[in-house]
Amino acid sequence: MWFLRRMLRIPWTAKKTNERVLNEANKTKRRSLVRTIRKRQATFMGHVMRRGKLEHLVTTGKFEGKRSRGRQREKIMDGLATWLGPGKVSDILAAVKDRDLWRDMIANAYKQGT
Repeated sequence: MWFLRRMLRIPWTAKKTNERVLNEANKTKRRSLVRTIRKRQATFMGHVMRRGKLEHLVTTGKFEGKRSRGRQREKIMDGLATWLGPGKVSDILAAVKDRDLWRDMIANAYKQGT
């Protein structure tokens, strides 16, 4: 938001909400930063999963040994599973192998804006 405030020459003393700044800039109210991050995560995930080396083990979380104490960390695959729509992580891992299908899934999820 700082770049819009700078372009519109809004001083820092002006008490304007981000929504008002977006309206002044004639931008849509939907912010696309989270969608962009999810899209980049998904493309990177496809790249890593097709390679199938150490990064594949890290992202899928298939390591031997004890789990750490406390609340489980959110895995990248779980976040992508909720973003890409209803489905299991195993379905997503199978879809990654087909590059065209994976690209279509990412494009559809990005268009929906979830």
